[in-house]
Amino acid sequence: MKALLKQTGAGLRVLIVMTVLLGVIYPLAVWAVSRIPGLQDNAEGSVVTQNGQAVGSSLIGIDPVAKDPANDPWFHTRPSATAKDVLGPGDPSTSGASNKGPYNQDLVDAITKRKDLIAQREGAKPDQVPADAVTADAAGVDPTISVAYADLQIARVARVTRLPEAKVRELVEQNTGGAGIGVPGVNVLKVNLAVQAAAGGAH
Repeated sequence: MKALLKQTGAGLRVLIVMTVLLGVIYPLAVWAVSRIPGLQDNAEGSVVTQNGQAVGSSLIGIDPVAKDPANDPWFHTRPSATAKDVLGPGDPSTSGASNKGPYNQDLVDAITKRKDLIAQREGAKPDQVPADAVTADAAGVDPTISVAYADLQIARVARVTRLPEAKVRELVEQNTGGAGIGVPGVNVLKVNLAVQAAAGGAH
């Protein structure tokens, strides 16, 4: 009995110490680090604001939905594996990949359907649709698209927003970066905000 009480007491002490350490001190330490200047923006989700209001995140891709699909003024992100529809939009509060391999028929069918839908939307041939336009990334919330996918969308965005194609292309270039890895990518949220501002915010 004495040994049992001794073991129970030791277990309770470990429980209390670990609860305080991992349930109180560790979260407070992480929060304190996130307040360090230069880290706070990332810790808060890299929120992008416009006129004092949050409009999205520079690190979390949210595919915009056009009020009129026939007159779509937006650049679109990559598809999300968590989306109910083949092109999305996905739920930015969740992330994850489909984990389907290249020989999975469901994935092959989804890619084929995405390619046809995007080609129709952009007035292009299916073989002109780049790979990132029809495949989801590992998290499903990629904020950037390839320059090729952005180029494919320029003509439609220019036509609907009534901006010159040269101006839209310039805005795409201004919002293209390498994200530190040397691979050019276009931030969808930022380029959409730039296009909206250039078009007078009508869209």
